[in-house]
Amino acid sequence: MANGVRTIPFSEREDVRENTFGHVWTQELNDVFADVAKYYDKANNVASLGLWGYFRKKFLATIELRSNQKVLDVCAGTNAIGIGLLQKQPDLQVHAMDRSEAMQEVGRQLAEKQGVHIESTIGDVHHLPFPDNHFDVVTLQFASRHLRVLEVFGEIKRVLKPGGHFYHSDMLRPGNRLIEKIHYIYLRACLTVTAWIFSSGPAALNCRKYFVNALSLFYSAEELSDLLRQLGFHDVASKTLLGGLLGFHKAVKK
Repeated sequence: MANGVRTIPFSEREDVRENTFGHVWTQELNDVFADVAKYYDKANNVASLGLWGYFRKKFLATIELRSNQKVLDVCAGTNAIGIGLLQKQPDLQVHAMDRSEAMQEVGRQLAEKQGVHIESTIGDVHHLPFPDNHFDVVTLQFASRHLRVLEVFGEIKRVLKPGGHFYHSDMLRPGNRLIEKIHYIYLRACLTVTAWIFSSGPAALNCRKYFVNALSLFYSAEELSDLLRQLGFHDVASKTLLGGLLGFHKAVKK
């Protein structure tokens, strides 16, 4: 099925993704993130064999900032990116949006410990509650697999100012089939081990298979670049790590 999906237009592929995972997205993921919020970053560090902080630093290094810019961090989670941006440029106005109150509460506490302030909005990122042409920079990381990408990227383009930059990072579907298969084998194993280490609750345990399947219907780095261009973004650039398992994208609203 995955092979067939990859040959059809993005709008149809998004329909396939939503038909396949819509119930998980709307009914289950909030419980998952409420379960894992307190150990989310630690669990990702274990699952990535200690590379989680390195991945975050590599993403932050792609982001260009100027003084007093307005930044929106979409699917902000525990505010790791917002905190990192404020450490790079302390006079930014950073706004975080996420659907999970539990994740944002952890993020609020982490920001407070670092002595920085991040405005927070809880809600559905498919409908950003901000005016057109409002932000200089928008970031989105490690969440697109769980979203209707065309809708969210379209909303991000809407709220960006002309000339504003969108920075994206996520696990992707590798273009190489062998790497893809090996990664899914590893992912199944590490999700089970990580769940055991952190005593994950039923919500997280029940979604282990979903996290692998969501990647199998997601996009490669090249496909995601094409999707951004189709939406009208310009100067689209991408960079990958680990044979395409992880991707970074930058795009500009003209």
